[in-house]
Amino acid sequence: MSTPKKVTGIGGIFFKCQNPEAVRTWYAQHLGLPTDDYGATFEWRHLDKPSLKGNTVWGTFKAENKYFEPSTKEFMFNFRVENLDYLLEELKKEGIEPLGEVQEYDFGKFAHIMDPEGNKIELWQANDTDDSETTTSGSTSA
Repeated sequence: MSTPKKVTGIGGIFFKCQNPEAVRTWYAQHLGLPTDDYGATFEWRHLDKPSLKGNTVWGTFKAENKYFEPSTKEFMFNFRVENLDYLLEELKKEGIEPLGEVQEYDFGKFAHIMDPEGNKIELWQANDTDDSETTTSGSTSA
């Protein structure tokens, strides 16, 4: 069995702003981002398995939001990982402890660490969806 990749891509970029709604509107109007109340989600396909859909998130947070703590920075990186449990074990061996417990949601598992400069990093093992597992009754293929 091969060793899982540590990071497989960027899961999201999150930043604080004084007026998240106005910032999202600006990005939608001027850059065409498909924004909603949380930011924008960019859907894509896995190169090695095109039936598997993934996404990358761009999100705004209110300036006073505490989600980035203990970091004092205005931004947070989110990296997609292949196997969160494996990565956390490897990081512990390297002296890097996670912040809090692993959180699980319908869309994946999350953990947080800090880099040497005080930037909070969110690690995300996504539950990507596979179109090939979804079938429509009565459908035929040409």
